[in-house]
Amino acid sequence: MSDTLQPVALVTGGAQGIGKGIALRLEQNGFRVVIADINEEAGRQVVAESAGEITAITTDVSDEAAVKALFARVSADFGRLDALINNAGIADAHGAPLEQLELVDWNRMLATNLTGVFLCSKYAIPWLRIQRGSIVNLASTRALQSEPDTEAYSASKGGVVALTHAMAVSLGPQIRVNSISPGWIHVTDDALQVQDHTQHPVGRVGAPEDIAALVGYLVSDQAGFITGQDFVVDGGMTHKMIYVD
Repeated sequence: MSDTLQPVALVTGGAQGIGKGIALRLEQNGFRVVIADINEEAGRQVVAESAGEITAITTDVSDEAAVKALFARVSADFGRLDALINNAGIADAHGAPLEQLELVDWNRMLATNLTGVFLCSKYAIPWLRIQRGSIVNLASTRALQSEPDTEAYSASKGGVVALTHAMAVSLGPQIRVNSISPGWIHVTDDALQVQDHTQHPVGRVGAPEDIAALVGYLVSDQAGFITGQDFVVDGGMTHKMIYVD
C-alpha cells in the first residue's frame, strides 16, 4: 500500500482530452491520481508523461463488475480516496435523427455518460465519507442548449446535472458534489478558425486546462462551502445572442 497520508483522486476517462488535463493538474496539486479509462494504451501514455504519481487502470464505467473491481484495486493499492472526478463519457453529441435513433445507441450513451457516474459514485461513497471528500461530475452545456439530433447526449448530460444536486443533498455534509458543464473545449489536433475563437465573448476556444483549474479548486478545502452546483465554463458562449441573416 502507498503512503496513506497523501490524498488520492480517481479520474474516470482520464487518459485523453479533458480527463487527461484534470489528471495532470491534480498530480501537480499534490494528489496521487488513478486514471480509470477504457483505452489501455492511452492510459499508459499518460502515466509515461506524468511525474510518477499517476496510475492507470483499464475500466469500463458502464460495467458494474468492472467498477467494483476498480474500487477493490484502489482500496488495496492506496487505502483511501479523497476525490472522484466522473469524466468518462461518449463525447460525440451528434446522433441519428430522433425517429431513426436506435434504442441500443440511446442505451449505450446513457449507460456510459450517466449510469457510469452513478456506479462510480456508489462505490466511492464509503471511502469519500472517511476523508470528507468531494465528487465532481463532468456534464456539458448540452444540458442547457442543443443542436439537432443530440437527444441522447443532451439527455445524458442533463441527467448528470440533476444527479449532481440530488447526490449533494443525500451525501452532505460529509461529501460535497458539484458538476462542471464545459462548452467548446479544444481537445484534437484539428486547426481552429478565427471565427471559432471570436464567437466566444472571452475571445478564444477553451482548453482542458480551463476545466482542470476549476476541478482543482472544487476538490480543495477552499471550496468547502460549495456543493450541489453546476458551473458552466464556456467562455460566455451560452449567453451570446447570435443573429443569422
